[in-house]
Amino acid sequence: MSEPTPSPASKAEGSHEPRSLRIEDWLTVIIMALLALITFGNVLVRYFTDASFAWTEEFSIFLMILLAMVAGSAAVARDQHIRIEFLTCRGSSARKKALALLGSTSVALLFMLIAVLSARMVWDDWRYEETSPGIGVPQWWYSIWLPICSLAITARAIGLFMRQTKPGAFEDETIEASDKEQA
Repeated sequence: MSEPTPSPASKAEGSHEPRSLRIEDWLTVIIMALLALITFGNVLVRYFTDASFAWTEEFSIFLMILLAMVAGSAAVARDQHIRIEFLTCRGSSARKKALALLGSTSVALLFMLIAVLSARMVWDDWRYEETSPGIGVPQWWYSIWLPICSLAITARAIGLFMRQTKPGAFEDETIEASDKEQA
């Protein structure tokens, strides 16, 4: 399997990543460490006592969902989200830019919609005092993170859109501009 190729917009920025991506990277490390510790602790307890912690499954599922959202935010910020390279890397610079802008706009709109709808869900969880099925804690403790992470992904998509609209974000664009200046 080949390595993913960086997008034209990320190539224009240089090889260094923005400092703000450290947030997602550190959150990923912390979440993975928590998952490993919880799972390891539960395995040890089960091995030595023939019982297990009741809260580990529910908390592990929550952490896996949070991990997916944090990783999604990092993927959008790095412009490495899922796309069909056959369509997005072919054609003129204007076509590439239009498809890239369409992609980042679509991601921003989708996650803004998810943020709004999930905020309504959190409100219902709080208002009706829903509790989690496994250990009975308030459900909004888990669901509050969906609108927060969705807003973070929306912000990352908007940032990506702004980087893509800068002149020279796509290499063919700078070559075409220099050709026009010489003519």
